Amino acid sequence: MHYAKIAQKLRDQIVRFSGELSSGLPKVCRRFVMEMIYGIQARQSVRLTEVARSLGETISLKKTHERLCRQLGKLWLGIILTDTLLRMGSERIRESTLLVLDISDVSKKYAEKMEYMGRVRDGSEGTLAKGYWMLNVVGTEVGEARIIPLYSSLYSQEAPEFRSENRQIERAIEKVSQFTQRRGIWVLDRGGDRRELIDFLLNRELRFIIRARSERSLISEGEKIAILDLALSCPMIYMERIVKEDQGQERLLRLEFGSRRVHLPWRKESLFLVVVRGFGEEPMMLLTNLEIRRSRSSLWRVIESYLTRWRVEETIRFLKQSYKIEDIRLLTYTRLQNMMVLVTAVAYFATVYLGMKTKLRLLARHVLQAARRLFGIPDFRFYALADGIREFLFSLRTGPQSPTPLLKVAFEQKSLFDS
Repeated sequence: MHYAKIAQKLRDQIVRFSGELSSGLPKVCRRFVMEMIYGIQARQSVRLTEVARSLGETISLKKTHERLCRQLGKLWLGIILTDTLLRMGSERIRESTLLVLDISDVSKKYAEKMEYMGRVRDGSEGTLAKGYWMLNVVGTEVGEARIIPLYSSLYSQEAPEFRSENRQIERAIEKVSQFTQRRGIWVLDRGGDRRELIDFLLNRELRFIIRARSERSLISEGEKIAILDLALSCPMIYMERIVKEDQGQERLLRLEFGSRRVHLPWRKESLFLVVVRGFGEEPMMLLTNLEIRRSRSSLWRVIESYLTRWRVEETIRFLKQSYKIEDIRLLTYTRLQNMMVLVTAVAYFATVYLGMKTKLRLLARHVLQAARRLFGIPDFRFYALADGIREFLFSLRTGPQSPTPLLKVAFEQKSLFDS
């Protein structure tokens, strides 16, 4: 396929995707969403000046920047786009889909005037820094490379409406569960075993796998016992070997695992404590309300589900690095929050939308080939997708155009997306 034709087809798909995403919004907002989805990918940047440059408008760059900034400041924009994105993504969530919830940081060491900036722990350097928290929910399946970016929110403990981190997590779970109709299995890291969060999940009959911390206690055979003591005395009746990549090096790990039926000290529901030895001195302890049969495959499924979240952490790095999120220069809290939703939509386009239909999968293959030719084969295929999309869009001299009247009718009837 000719290079220019691929670039044009890619631009057309962005126009169609943004049309579905912004359906029902005012005309000016629909144009804005289309331009942002295009510009973020064309420049691999969340800086509005870079997005403005990608549009190639005949007016001054300053005027384009001001228009984008004005639209980005609408209070309701992120709320509506989040709901639409969840509606699109929820169709791909099955009972077995893992819903991985992850909290990361957006560090802004040298920023001075960004609104409601708080203190965060810089994950890359392990130090405290100025910045914001970013909560993401990503859907995935055990043993599959497919990921589904579903939800993203930026928040700060310094914002007037902030109540607690627990409330931010609960709001995310509630919102996603509303659209998925409680399908899927929630996977949370250490810290997710707080009483308030476990009660929240159990009261809504949501399934979960949570890594427990060693200072917790559980009820086993009618006796309250420290969770670490339970783990150390748990019979390891199964064994599995896996290869773990660590800083480019592969290590063969021998894992032993077993389980115990337990209860929380303050509740009557029966849970399982799955114990894994082999990752370090202290065993890994997973608390779940999934029904586990006394079989190797049933136990390993829980362990594999939790290990899958490590791959999703790479997805979060993909979002931050590919689109230079920490280079964001917006000053108001609303614009920052709306930008995070738009970046999630961009990630959804790259990771889900391009693989929806046979023709689009072929287009995605061309995009990946462009990335391999220009950048070398990356470890993570979505880095390649982002790089390939940028390479094609960067070659275009003009930005996306509004859909023709015929396409607008197609958007309303959704025939383009059902074919």
